[in-house]
Amino acid sequence: MKTVVVTDSTAYIPKKIRDKLNIRMVPLSVVFGNETYREEIDINTIEFYDKIRNERALPKTSQPALGEFVKTFEELSKEYDAVISIHLSSGISGTLAGAKQAGEMVEEIEVYTFDSEISCMVQGFYVLRAAEMAQAGVHPDEILKELNVMKETTRAYFMVDNLDHLHRGGRLNGFERVIGSVLQVKPILHFENKVIVPYEKVRTRKKAMKRIADMLQEDANKYAKLQATIIHANNEQEAITWKNELEALLPNVQFTISYFGPVIGTHLGEGSMGLGWCKLK
Repeated sequence: MKTVVVTDSTAYIPKKIRDKLNIRMVPLSVVFGNETYREEIDINTIEFYDKIRNERALPKTSQPALGEFVKTFEELSKEYDAVISIHLSSGISGTLAGAKQAGEMVEEIEVYTFDSEISCMVQGFYVLRAAEMAQAGVHPDEILKELNVMKETTRAYFMVDNLDHLHRGGRLNGFERVIGSVLQVKPILHFENKVIVPYEKVRTRKKAMKRIADMLQEDANKYAKLQATIIHANNEQEAITWKNELEALLPNVQFTISYFGPVIGTHLGEGSMGLGWCKLK
Protein backbone atom coordinates (compact mmCIF):
# COMPACT_ATOMS: atom_id res chain seq x y z
CA MET A 1 0.00 0.00 0.00
CA LYS A 2 1.16 3.52 -0.76
CA THR A 3 0.74 5.42 2.50
CA VAL A 4 1.01 9.10 3.44
CA VAL A 5 1.03 10.73 6.88
CA VAL A 6 -1.16 13.67 7.88
CA THR A 7 -0.86 15.64 11.09
CA ASP A 8 -2.00 18.99 12.47
CA SER A 9 -0.07 22.18 13.10
CA THR A 10 0.33 21.59 16.86
CA ALA A 11 3.08 19.03 16.19
CA TYR A 12 5.19 22.08 15.20
CA ILE A 13 7.29 20.13 12.72
CA PRO A 14 9.35 22.55 10.58
CA LYS A 15 8.15 22.81 6.97
CA LYS A 16 11.47 21.65 5.50
CA ILE A 17 11.18 18.40 7.49
CA ARG A 18 7.53 17.98 6.51
CA ASP A 19 8.47 18.44 2.87
CA LYS A 20 11.39 16.00 3.10
CA LEU A 21 9.24 13.26 4.65
CA ASN A 22 6.11 14.11 2.65
CA ILE A 23 4.05 14.93 5.75
CA ARG A 24 0.80 16.81 5.11
CA MET A 25 -0.29 19.35 7.73
CA VAL A 26 -3.79 20.61 8.51
CA PRO A 27 -3.71 23.79 10.64
CA LEU A 28 -5.55 24.73 13.80
CA SER A 29 -6.31 28.43 14.30
CA VAL A 30 -6.17 31.21 16.83
CA VAL A 31 -8.97 33.78 16.80
CA PHE A 32 -8.35 37.37 17.93
CA GLY A 33 -11.76 39.08 17.97
CA ASN A 34 -13.13 38.66 14.43
CA GLU A 35 -9.77 37.75 12.92
CA THR A 36 -8.85 34.09 12.41
CA TYR A 37 -5.22 33.08 11.86
CA ARG A 38 -4.18 29.58 10.80
CA GLU A 39 -1.06 28.77 12.79
CA GLU A 40 2.09 28.12 10.78
CA ILE A 41 0.38 29.69 7.73
CA ASP A 42 -1.17 33.08 8.56
CA ILE A 43 0.74 33.69 11.77
CA ASN A 44 4.07 32.43 13.02
CA THR A 45 5.14 31.99 16.61
CA ILE A 46 7.09 35.24 16.99
CA GLU A 47 4.21 37.25 15.49
CA PHE A 48 1.79 35.51 17.84
CA TYR A 49 3.68 36.30 21.05
CA ASP A 50 4.17 39.92 19.91
CA LYS A 51 0.45 40.23 19.22
CA ILE A 52 -0.81 38.57 22.40
CA ARG A 53 1.18 40.97 24.61
CA ASN A 54 -0.94 43.83 23.32
CA GLU A 55 -4.32 42.08 23.62
CA ARG A 56 -6.52 42.45 26.68
CA ALA A 57 -8.36 39.18 26.08
CA LEU A 58 -6.84 35.80 25.27
CA PRO A 59 -7.50 34.60 21.73
CA LYS A 60 -9.71 31.58 21.21
CA THR A 61 -8.37 28.46 19.57
CA SER A 62 -10.16 26.53 16.87
CA GLN A 63 -9.78 23.05 15.40
CA PRO A 64 -9.70 22.54 11.61
CA ALA A 65 -13.05 22.58 9.84
CA LEU A 66 -14.29 19.14 8.80
CA GLY A 67 -14.11 20.28 5.18
CA GLU A 68 -10.35 20.84 5.49
CA PHE A 69 -9.84 17.19 6.29
CA VAL A 70 -12.24 16.05 3.59
CA LYS A 71 -10.43 18.18 1.01
CA THR A 72 -7.02 16.92 2.16
CA PHE A 73 -8.04 13.25 2.06
CA GLU A 74 -9.72 13.63 -1.34
CA GLU A 75 -6.57 15.19 -2.81
CA LEU A 76 -4.38 12.46 -1.33
CA SER A 77 -6.67 9.72 -2.66
CA LYS A 78 -5.49 10.55 -6.19
CA GLU A 79 -2.00 9.34 -5.34
CA TYR A 80 -2.21 7.18 -2.20
CA ASP A 81 -4.03 4.11 -0.93
CA ALA A 82 -3.93 4.97 2.77
CA VAL A 83 -3.53 7.87 5.20
CA ILE A 84 -2.28 7.72 8.78
CA SER A 85 -3.69 10.82 10.45
CA ILE A 86 -1.90 11.64 13.73
CA HIS A 87 -3.24 14.38 15.97
CA LEU A 88 -3.03 16.16 19.29
CA SER A 89 -4.77 14.55 22.25
CA SER A 90 -8.49 13.97 21.79
CA GLY A 91 -8.88 15.06 25.41
CA ILE A 92 -8.04 18.70 24.59
CA SER A 93 -9.28 19.06 21.01
CA GLY A 94 -11.85 17.67 18.60
CA THR A 95 -9.25 17.57 15.79
CA LEU A 96 -8.86 13.78 15.87
CA ALA A 97 -12.64 13.31 15.80
CA GLY A 98 -12.80 15.59 12.74
CA ALA A 99 -10.15 13.53 10.96
CA LYS A 100 -11.99 10.33 11.82
CA GLN A 101 -15.31 11.68 10.54
CA ALA A 102 -13.72 12.94 7.33
CA GLY A 103 -12.08 9.55 6.82
CA GLU A 104 -15.50 7.90 6.91
CA MET A 105 -16.80 10.38 4.32
CA VAL A 106 -13.99 9.90 1.80
CA GLU A 107 -14.34 6.39 0.40
CA GLU A 108 -11.52 6.54 -2.12
CA ILE A 109 -8.76 6.21 0.49
CA GLU A 110 -8.32 4.22 3.71
CA VAL A 111 -7.85 6.59 6.67
CA TYR A 112 -6.24 5.33 9.88
CA THR A 113 -6.33 7.77 12.81
CA PHE A 114 -3.95 7.82 15.77
CA ASP A 115 -4.49 9.70 19.03
CA SER A 116 -1.09 10.90 20.21
CA GLU A 117 -2.67 11.65 23.62
CA ILE A 118 -0.24 14.58 23.79
CA SER A 119 0.80 17.57 21.65
CA CYS A 120 3.72 19.64 20.33
CA MET A 121 6.93 18.00 19.13
CA VAL A 122 6.30 14.94 21.29
CA GLN A 123 3.29 14.37 19.04
CA GLY A 124 5.80 15.02 16.26
CA PHE A 125 7.87 12.01 17.35
CA TYR A 126 5.00 9.76 16.24
CA VAL A 127 4.54 11.69 13.01
CA LEU A 128 8.20 11.50 12.02
CA ARG A 129 8.44 7.78 12.79
CA ALA A 130 5.24 7.03 10.87
CA ALA A 131 6.44 9.05 7.88
CA GLU A 132 9.78 7.23 7.78
CA MET A 133 8.01 3.87 7.87
CA ALA A 134 5.47 4.96 5.24
CA GLN A 135 8.28 5.97 2.89
CA ALA A 136 9.84 2.55 3.44
CA GLY A 137 6.59 0.93 2.29
CA VAL A 138 5.52 -0.48 5.67
CA HIS A 139 1.82 -1.40 5.94
CA PRO A 140 -0.35 1.01 8.02
CA ASP A 141 -1.22 -1.74 10.52
CA GLU A 142 2.49 -2.24 11.27
CA ILE A 143 3.06 1.50 11.54
CA LEU A 144 0.24 1.86 14.08
CA LYS A 145 1.64 -1.08 16.02
CA GLU A 146 5.03 0.69 16.20
CA LEU A 147 3.40 3.96 17.34
CA ASN A 148 1.64 2.16 20.17
CA VAL A 149 4.96 0.63 21.27
CA MET A 150 6.47 4.13 21.27
CA LYS A 151 3.62 5.36 23.46
CA GLU A 152 4.73 3.04 26.27
CA THR A 153 7.95 5.03 26.83
CA THR A 154 6.76 8.51 25.80
CA ARG A 155 6.72 11.12 28.54
CA ALA A 156 6.45 14.91 28.60
CA TYR A 157 6.31 17.58 31.27
CA PHE A 158 5.61 21.29 30.93
CA MET A 159 6.45 24.11 33.30
CA VAL A 160 4.17 27.13 33.18
CA ASP A 161 6.01 30.37 33.87
CA ASN A 162 2.96 32.56 34.42
CA LEU A 163 -0.29 31.25 35.90
CA ASP A 164 -2.27 34.06 34.26
CA HIS A 165 -3.01 32.22 31.00
CA LEU A 166 -4.27 29.12 32.79
CA HIS A 167 -6.43 31.34 34.98
CA ARG A 168 -7.82 33.45 32.12
CA GLY A 169 -8.47 30.30 30.12
CA GLY A 170 -10.58 28.90 32.96
CA ARG A 171 -8.05 26.24 33.94
CA LEU A 172 -7.10 27.68 37.32
CA ASN A 173 -9.19 29.33 40.01
CA GLY A 174 -8.39 32.80 41.36
CA PHE A 175 -7.21 31.62 44.77
CA GLU A 176 -4.65 29.24 43.27
CA ARG A 177 -3.46 32.00 40.99
CA VAL A 178 -2.86 34.43 43.88
CA ILE A 179 -1.11 31.80 46.01
CA GLY A 180 1.00 30.72 43.03
CA SER A 181 2.08 34.29 42.30
CA VAL A 182 2.95 35.03 45.93
CA LEU A 183 4.92 31.84 46.45
CA GLN A 184 6.46 31.79 42.96
CA VAL A 185 4.89 28.38 42.39
CA LYS A 186 5.71 26.94 38.97
CA PRO A 187 3.25 24.15 38.22
CA ILE A 188 4.66 21.15 36.37
CA LEU A 189 1.94 19.79 34.09
CA HIS A 190 1.63 16.59 32.10
CA PHE A 191 -0.90 14.63 30.09
CA GLU A 192 -2.85 12.00 31.95
CA ASN A 193 -5.79 10.15 30.40
CA LYS A 194 -5.52 12.50 27.41
CA VAL A 195 -5.94 15.76 29.38
CA ILE A 196 -3.50 18.24 30.91
CA VAL A 197 -3.31 17.91 34.68
CA PRO A 198 -0.90 19.17 37.39
CA TYR A 199 1.93 16.78 38.13
CA GLU A 200 3.69 18.73 40.88
CA LYS A 201 3.90 22.29 42.18
CA VAL A 202 7.48 23.46 42.54
CA ARG A 203 8.54 26.69 44.20
CA THR A 204 10.81 28.22 41.53
CA ARG A 205 11.47 27.99 37.80
CA LYS A 206 14.98 26.65 38.37
CA LYS A 207 13.72 23.87 40.66
CA ALA A 208 10.90 22.99 38.25
CA MET A 209 13.32 22.58 35.36
CA LYS A 210 15.68 20.51 37.50
CA ARG A 211 12.80 18.26 38.58
CA ILE A 212 11.83 17.63 34.95
CA ALA A 213 15.48 16.98 34.00
CA ASP A 214 15.79 14.50 36.88
CA MET A 215 12.85 12.51 35.50
CA LEU A 216 14.53 12.41 32.09
CA GLN A 217 17.73 11.19 33.72
CA GLU A 218 15.83 8.35 35.41
CA ASP A 219 14.68 7.10 32.00
CA ALA A 220 18.11 7.74 30.43
CA ASN A 221 19.54 5.36 33.04
CA LYS A 222 16.92 2.78 32.08
CA TYR A 223 17.26 2.77 28.28
CA ALA A 224 20.23 2.61 25.92
CA LYS A 225 18.99 5.50 23.75
CA LEU A 226 16.34 8.19 24.05
CA GLN A 227 15.18 11.01 21.82
CA ALA A 228 14.17 14.18 23.62
CA THR A 229 12.86 17.60 22.69
CA ILE A 230 13.07 20.84 24.64
CA ILE A 231 9.99 22.96 23.96
CA HIS A 232 9.98 26.69 24.65
CA ALA A 233 7.46 29.53 24.49
CA ASN A 234 9.44 32.35 22.87
CA ASN A 235 12.55 31.84 25.01
CA GLU A 236 14.87 30.05 22.59
CA GLN A 237 18.12 31.11 24.25
CA GLU A 238 17.11 29.46 27.52
CA ALA A 239 16.19 26.31 25.57
CA ILE A 240 19.63 26.27 23.89
CA THR A 241 21.37 26.68 27.26
CA TRP A 242 19.30 23.88 28.78
CA LYS A 243 20.00 21.63 25.79
CA ASN A 244 23.75 22.17 26.15
CA GLU A 245 23.61 21.34 29.87
CA LEU A 246 21.54 18.19 29.33
CA GLU A 247 23.66 16.95 26.40
CA ALA A 248 26.76 17.12 28.59
CA LEU A 249 24.98 15.19 31.32
CA LEU A 250 23.17 12.60 29.16
CA PRO A 251 25.25 11.42 26.19
CA ASN A 252 22.75 8.65 25.28
CA VAL A 253 19.94 11.17 24.64
CA GLN A 254 19.45 12.82 21.23
CA PHE A 255 18.09 16.35 21.78
CA THR A 256 16.20 18.73 19.54
CA ILE A 257 14.63 22.12 20.27
CA SER A 258 11.03 22.92 19.44
CA TYR A 259 8.44 25.47 20.53
CA PHE A 260 4.93 26.09 21.82
CA GLY A 261 3.22 27.69 18.84
CA PRO A 262 0.14 29.92 18.85
CA VAL A 263 -2.53 27.34 19.70
CA ILE A 264 -0.74 25.68 22.61
CA GLY A 265 0.95 28.95 23.60
CA THR A 266 -2.49 30.51 24.07
CA HIS A 267 -3.13 28.13 26.95
CA LEU A 268 0.34 27.96 28.50
CA GLY A 269 1.66 31.47 27.99
CA GLU A 270 5.01 32.98 27.08
CA GLY A 271 8.00 31.72 29.04
CA SER A 272 6.67 28.18 29.47
CA MET A 273 9.15 25.35 29.01
CA GLY A 274 8.66 21.67 28.28
CA LEU A 275 10.71 18.52 27.95
CA GLY A 276 9.48 15.35 26.28
CA TRP A 277 11.14 12.08 25.39
CA CYS A 278 10.76 8.49 24.32
CA LYS A 279 12.91 5.44 23.81
CA LEU A 280 14.85 5.07 20.57
CA LYS A 281 15.35 1.67 18.98
